[in-house]
Amino acid sequence: IWSMDELVALTDEVQIDEVVFREGIVEFQFCELTESEEPKLLAVSEDLPEEEKMGMYQEIGSQRVLKMIQKANKKNPEGPVITAEHWGLLPTTLRYTIANKILGVEELAQSSFRD
Repeated sequence: IWSMDELVALTDEVQIDEVVFREGIVEFQFCELTESEEPKLLAVSEDLPEEEKMGMYQEIGSQRVLKMIQKANKKNPEGPVITAEHWGLLPTTLRYTIANKILGVEELAQSSFRD
């Protein structure tokens, strides 16, 4: 069972992790965000076409992950740094893999692509 102090400390802790991409290891670091650090984006209207809504949700998720990475980069500049410029230029499949790992949904994403 987590204590409240442990949960609060997570927002200050730099976590380092890795993913396998094309038979190589890619390391990255991130920090959990507090509510005030979350990216501020407009609400997604339910009246929009499904494709547009999904695109907006993907953008929100990408910006959130980038903020988590940037926070860790400030706290640990000697760590495995991914800059905002890098993030925008990485292969999409790698970005999704890193984002899914950071957000803790990698197993759900993998099961979606299994037969």
